[in-house]
Amino acid sequence: MRPPSHAALDGPPEPAPHRGRAGSPASGSRPERVGALDGLRGLAVAAVLLFHAGHLRGGFLGVDLFFVLSGFLITGLLLAELGKRGRLDLAAFRLSRARRLLPALTVVVLSALLLAWACARPDLLGPALSDAPWVAAQSVNWHYIGEQLGYWNASGTRLFAHLWSIGVEWQFYLAWPLIVMLAGRGPGGPRRVALVAVAGAIGSLLLMIELGAAVDTTRAYEGTDTRAFSLLLGAAAATAPVRDAVAALPRKAMDVLCALLLGGLTVSWLLTDGEKAPGLFQGGMFAHSLASALLVALLAHRPGGLAGRALGSAVPRRLGELSYGLYLWHWPVYLLLPRPATGSWAWTSAAIGLSLLAAVVSKAAVEDPVRQRARWATGRRGWAALAVTAVTAAGLWAAIPRPEPGAGTVDVSRLGPP
Repeated sequence: MRPPSHAALDGPPEPAPHRGRAGSPASGSRPERVGALDGLRGLAVAAVLLFHAGHLRGGFLGVDLFFVLSGFLITGLLLAELGKRGRLDLAAFRLSRARRLLPALTVVVLSALLLAWACARPDLLGPALSDAPWVAAQSVNWHYIGEQLGYWNASGTRLFAHLWSIGVEWQFYLAWPLIVMLAGRGPGGPRRVALVAVAGAIGSLLLMIELGAAVDTTRAYEGTDTRAFSLLLGAAAATAPVRDAVAALPRKAMDVLCALLLGGLTVSWLLTDGEKAPGLFQGGMFAHSLASALLVALLAHRPGGLAGRALGSAVPRRLGELSYGLYLWHWPVYLLLPRPATGSWAWTSAAIGLSLLAAVVSKAAVEDPVRQRARWATGRRGWAALAVTAVTAAGLWAAIPRPEPGAGTVDVSRLGPP
């Protein structure tokens, strides 16, 4: 069964073209895209947007679904290349990931800094300037953990708080392909990869259970090691043993399972009462990720079922195609847009609308040209554009005036009697 081009938070990667003996791209190297998984990604990003707007207490679990999709997507592509060529081009893989992730991320970071400066928001600008280098290094999650910044109670002061998950995915992209290359070679390779993925997921779960008992669960929530089980369960679902087991199921059983799993995920987002939900860090998120992995495997094999057709319809699929830009833009928009004291659907609609607009522009002007290798994004022009972007980004970061300590706050010692 040929692995399809699945959908993750950051969208489908650009598989490095397989070269024949004459150096030309091999035919059939680009996998087929599955619209149902785009739609699933659209549901996940909608849950995250509603969670951050204060309307869906369990919507943060959508990030686990993103991780599962990423692990599934990346592992399927890596195993396909390994099976066809007998080796992996790790440099080409990481370059393709950089082309997919970094251009839009750079635009969002620079835009957020400039908007915070223009809007005279020193409370947001100062922390954002200190966080930006860690975002550039794709390690902002560990920066927040090291700074003991509580994700659940302090992220409202950080324009880039949501980018912890991008850091986790990037760190996974650095390590997992090497593991796949070592474990996946030779006869029985996919089975070994599946065993490694399952063993790693169990180890990650045990670590989350241990660290998740703390008063502040930021370490368990943002750590690459504690969140690896979602990515690894998705990876296991992309291996031949799991795909063969799914393929052996009757079609009606697949349809019923898809409906039950999709309903279960939706109910979990509705009923989970935030980060304090009982059992969340003691196996709850693992169970959510396991259900997500099974659903992804079923949809990839049978996208034409009832659940697959519903998820592959126009609205969720289009939302999924925009999900990376939408995820990047929504949190800066939420923090910079004046917000009423109480939850307002009018404000939420305006904030999501602005985020969608920014995502559409980002996709058309930045993401698609780079991914589709427009003339300015390839060859010497591409390297020149990269150099100019890097210099511009560093220059703007250095040139934006740092707010004075305490700017934007009230000095209570100078408050006199009314």
